Amino acid sequence: MAAGFKTAEPLEYHRSFLKENCRPDGRVLSEFRTTTLNIGSISTADGSALVKVGSTTVICGIKAELANPAVETPGKGYIVPNVDLPPLCSSRFRPGPPGEQAQAASQFIADVIESSEVIDTEDLCIERGKLCWVLYCDIICLDYDGNILDACVIALLAALKNTKLPEVTVNTETSTPEVNVEKRSLLHIHKHPVAASFCVFDDSILIVDPTDEEEKLSTAQLTVVTDEEGQLCSVHKPGGTSLSGEKLQECISRATARQREIQKLIDKVIKSIKTAK
Repeated sequence: MAAGFKTAEPLEYHRSFLKENCRPDGRVLSEFRTTTLNIGSISTADGSALVKVGSTTVICGIKAELANPAVETPGKGYIVPNVDLPPLCSSRFRPGPPGEQAQAASQFIADVIESSEVIDTEDLCIERGKLCWVLYCDIICLDYDGNILDACVIALLAALKNTKLPEVTVNTETSTPEVNVEKRSLLHIHKHPVAASFCVFDDSILIVDPTDEEEKLSTAQLTVVTDEEGQLCSVHKPGGTSLSGEKLQECISRATARQREIQKLIDKVIKSIKTAK
């Protein structure tokens, strides 16, 4: 009976739960799904992390390559994020070039990297005007069940914290870079941005960490990114109905609490890896 109701009237089905202040998956409105993290799982990458938020599963691999700095920023390296939503993660995505959602997610991640200053790109410069690191951050969704942005940000941050770059010196005689892969050092992470995403139902009911189904039925979506100092790094709201200042404030305070939770989780996983070694 419930299954028929859900298929025929998905919005009414969800509303019947929201009236009782809960959701079809049993969560209360302000509850995030269980989040798990595995760090360093791709041995061929310089840094990697696998994140699950509920069923939504995202993996991030970071590859560092040597390059020439851009003319306008001779003392900086760069970070190039790319979010991939392949058909394997959901029937809603088609094979071929990146669709609109994947492009928007890549742009969002690039904005978060810049606005949060997670890494000082000057740290990636090896020799001013001549040599720098480029970090290619490939974020691939393996299973899509809503709230892709939160999972991408966690995967990126955890992978960056796991990234070790080899020592590079420039040979003065030949001007060629010499890489010592035996000697690697961790990246210096300046800030720890974490995203918290929300959906609005019927223009007024706020829920956190929406599933795919909830995203489809909502009237607006919002993602708030904060760092460990409670600073607001980014607010991403792709269209939809407007939010009151009060609701926005509520989202920001929930995002701040989420940031602390996720940073603790990342630190705990990194610590357990060190202990295991």
